[in-house]
Amino acid sequence: MSIIEKAAQRMGAKFQAPAAPPEQNAEAPRPAAEESLVERSMAAAASAAPIERPLPDRDEDGPATMFGGTQSVHIDLDRLRELGMLTPEAGRSKIAEEYRLIKRPLLANAFGQGDTPILDNGNLIMVTSSIPGEGKSFNAINLAISMATEMENTVLLVDADVTKSAITRNLDIRAEKGLLDVLRNPRLHLSDILLKTDIAKLTILPAGQTFSHATELLASSAMRHFVQEIANRYPDRIIIFDTPPLLATSEASVLASYMGQIVFVVEAERTPREAVSEALSLIANHEHVGLLLNKTPSRSGTGDYYYYGYGYGYGYGYGEYAKQ
Repeated sequence: MSIIEKAAQRMGAKFQAPAAPPEQNAEAPRPAAEESLVERSMAAAASAAPIERPLPDRDEDGPATMFGGTQSVHIDLDRLRELGMLTPEAGRSKIAEEYRLIKRPLLANAFGQGDTPILDNGNLIMVTSSIPGEGKSFNAINLAISMATEMENTVLLVDADVTKSAITRNLDIRAEKGLLDVLRNPRLHLSDILLKTDIAKLTILPAGQTFSHATELLASSAMRHFVQEIANRYPDRIIIFDTPPLLATSEASVLASYMGQIVFVVEAERTPREAVSEALSLIANHEHVGLLLNKTPSRSGTGDYYYYGYGYGYGYGYGEYAKQ
């Protein structure tokens, strides 16, 4: 039995899905003080009414032009391998198999498979964690690359952790504009901002130029309209959001209310149980949350760790993790 299978079994024994979960995609209410802060700080950037954004039409070959972009960037695959990350030609390697097991239930929920029905906004996948440093950005990138190797899927990886911008940093690419610029100026054309990578079917939406109220913008109506628009217009595309940790900013829990699925990263033997419990309570109304156990100890007895890429456990539900 593989590490991931054992981890999944352990996690499956600890987590139980809640009975009668609330209706999917119900927007989580925000405290009045937070709402006031968002509206005051973003009055000039966000509108309460949906904005007609200049999204391009689909091209004749199938994939939407929106996901192609006009800017091309090179991804250094040798560098990714040195960092222990997944690359498209990983084949039957251990890390490739780990992510195949992780992505299967996500894809089934997004597009339906067998007896699995299609989720509302199931193609919107949020990757988050309790606290910084647990490996969520690393896993978001690897998951996006793994999904991009699917024959029938294109992937948009959105850097929504705007204070860290870990996506472009880890991939060693530069971008002048991105998500924040789109939210502040809805007349920007997405295809002029998206970065088309030389990894087939993988496109990046960078974080963009930060400013004093960047994190509040993620909780604004502009972000909600943007997410709803790309989900509804391109339902056959996987869109992965690397978001802030849930306990780091209040905006992360607001973003969760827009998503069809959440991948919740937990660093093995480091993340306090109390932090996991508190973070999960912030997304308790979300039915489809996958728990990804990251950086599990090596079985060699040396005390070393599989630093990213190995030893993931994945399973749905909430429950007694923080109490045991």
